[in-house]
Amino acid sequence: METLELLIAPLRDGLYTIMMPVSNFIWSYILVYLLLGAGLLFTIMTKGMQFRLFRHMAHVTFTARGAGDGISGFQAFATSMAARVGTGNLAGVALALWIGGPGAIFWMWVTALLGFATAFIESTLAQVYKHRNEDGVFRGGPAFYIERCLGWRWLGSLFAIFLIIAYGLAFNAAQSNTIAQGMNGAFGIPNWLTGVVIAILAGFVIYGGLKSVARTAEKIVPVMAVAYLLVALWILFANLSAVPDMLSLIVMSAFGLGPAVGGAAGYAIKAAMENGIKRGLFSNEAGMGSTPNAAAQATVKHPAAQGLVQSFGVFVDTIVICSCTAVVILLSGVYERLMSESPGDSIEGIQLTQDAMVDHLGGFGEIFIALAILFFAFTSILANFSFSSVNIEFLFRRHAKKAVGVFKVIILAMVLLGSVAELSVVWDFADLAMGLMATTNLFAILFMAPIAVSVLRDYERQRREGIEEPLFDPAILKRPELVDADVWPVKEATEEKR
Repeated sequence: METLELLIAPLRDGLYTIMMPVSNFIWSYILVYLLLGAGLLFTIMTKGMQFRLFRHMAHVTFTARGAGDGISGFQAFATSMAARVGTGNLAGVALALWIGGPGAIFWMWVTALLGFATAFIESTLAQVYKHRNEDGVFRGGPAFYIERCLGWRWLGSLFAIFLIIAYGLAFNAAQSNTIAQGMNGAFGIPNWLTGVVIAILAGFVIYGGLKSVARTAEKIVPVMAVAYLLVALWILFANLSAVPDMLSLIVMSAFGLGPAVGGAAGYAIKAAMENGIKRGLFSNEAGMGSTPNAAAQATVKHPAAQGLVQSFGVFVDTIVICSCTAVVILLSGVYERLMSESPGDSIEGIQLTQDAMVDHLGGFGEIFIALAILFFAFTSILANFSFSSVNIEFLFRRHAKKAVGVFKVIILAMVLLGSVAELSVVWDFADLAMGLMATTNLFAILFMAPIAVSVLRDYERQRREGIEEPLFDPAILKRPELVDADVWPVKEATEEKR
């Protein structure tokens, strides 16, 4: 093992020399401001749809069922939630707290609130410009709408490459790494053995195709999310008297008004913002361009309906589940002890969350977090395959089946390698890949946002007219010819038919 480390170390150091300056520049000077700015712009353009339509979002999400031979709106929601709810919710939140201080949680919330509108824009565009595949499941996403609407296949291909690197390689390794750490900490299972088991189980699902992924996600995601929420709520109510001080610490720290804490002794607002936004984006993925790949797969009557569903997913992921993790950590004695004893030290994100849960629940807490991360991260691996597969097909159209077949093997290999990899390397690589694909997607949807806004207006107009389930007619678009006629046929005398 030492010999292998000696061989890998120069390669790793060389990679860091190139990777870290690029990643830091993207996050510090481009993406933080682009993400918040785009979210604010989309919020204004949609007239605050995340506030006006929140109740309707929830209704549409939980009633979006039947889809014939395809994938239902709820299954597409579950697939996207499978990707969202993973290491970012448990290990990522812990890392954000440690590096950026409690203020990072505030900026994570801000990212989510603005991300509602961003998620709606990108997911609605994915629905509008999707196409029908021979297996009965639609395909779509940023690569597709960039090529179709903007005519820039080169940019769509660039996005697809970034996504494949991020989801097929970096994120799958990160998910496997976190599962292995959790199982090792709770049960003493060797990391490599966990990697082998996860790879085998994932193989059974992904070799069944996108429908298999959707069905699996539909069964697992709701159960695991509700279980985690209930445990966090119990901890919250058990420590209710400490909640006001916790909230005050989060808000004050966000603006540099609180005491210096954690691994960010002497931290500034910049540290809190960067880490909160970075981990918020990693968790809820609004604007990143990942969830539109799942949104496009849904069989729905109007693109805006699935846009609203995916927007609600941001709430569930960040406002609910990430906040649960923050509550567990900040209300525990573990966090306070580390602040005083180990400032500046590096930590393992999942270990902090696990130790905090043990502080609240004893030995059961360690086992619960290990099982939670097992299901959270396992379903993320499945969703990562779904997203990567769609973009592999975009790049290798004529040879899509062969390319996807090869990529299945690569994904399973990354699961194995990730289980024994160094966490910091995995996360840093994931940050760079995520930053590149998010920047590409945000740049594109800034041009196309008016299309999604016009689709939302059409949806709301029909609802005001008393139509419970609005139907989409691409004739409302300035260029309806860019939409696949077999997916969204132009309806003659639309109003009469309705």
